[in-house]
Amino acid sequence: MTARWVVGLRIRRLPQTIYGDATGYENLRVNEYVIVDTEKCHQAARVILAPEPMANPPTDALCPILRRATPFDLSQWQQLRLQEADALALCRAQVEKHGLPMRLLTAEYNFDGSHLTFYFVAEGRVDFRALVKDLAVLFPARVELWQIGPRDRARLIGGLSPCGGELCCGKFLADFPKATIKMAKDQDMPLGPNAATGICGRPLCCLAFEQPLYQQARGRIPRVGETVLTEHGEGRIIARNVLKENLVVQFEDGTNMTVLAAQVKRVKPPAPESDNDEADYPSSNAT
Repeated sequence: MTARWVVGLRIRRLPQTIYGDATGYENLRVNEYVIVDTEKCHQAARVILAPEPMANPPTDALCPILRRATPFDLSQWQQLRLQEADALALCRAQVEKHGLPMRLLTAEYNFDGSHLTFYFVAEGRVDFRALVKDLAVLFPARVELWQIGPRDRARLIGGLSPCGGELCCGKFLADFPKATIKMAKDQDMPLGPNAATGICGRPLCCLAFEQPLYQQARGRIPRVGETVLTEHGEGRIIARNVLKENLVVQFEDGTNMTVLAAQVKRVKPPAPESDNDEADYPSSNAT
């Protein structure tokens, strides 16, 4: 079977990488823009993964590339992006007029202005049919409203994570990793309110990044609460640092000591750890 060329693309404000059929566009370069045909409309997309031949790609999942973006396309798109703040203000006025329980976050034009999307959050489903009719009169474009979840909201708004750095989802993440409360337990993080959650209210994405290391340590590094024997006597583990592989051991006289995990001996075999997830928080999709 003849190989098909596949290119990795990023469409504005979509968290995931999409893949396009680059047959005929094998010389596309990273950061070049193309016009693609999506289920929603024609969009400008940036090349983030150079084209490569693939023997059996899922052709039904490949986004068709219509053409390379021209300087006029990009200039027109830039002008439309400058109009998005005004479009958002007009839409907010209409939302208030209709008394709808929704919070608008941002507006987005496609590259030629034929499509205008408003993203919003709400507690439940919102009947905005009357709102869309009024917006269709105000804007010479096809208007859509997309309700998004907490992770997409955090990515759109941006901010700082608990570590003090820029949110991973807004900086470099192509896809939302599947993070769970069980990962927080495995990593000895406190499970109180907001202790292991990001500003989106969901488990921190970095839990998924570090989970493989903690899985490797299971069974090798004693857990908090286990009794171990050290060169200074028997004690109970009250804290541990899996990354540094050291333990804080408390002895009967109340004194604490930090020791390397390799320097202790378990007094008794540990109880088996459960593999059951307590709660999954997959990424939310626009609805």
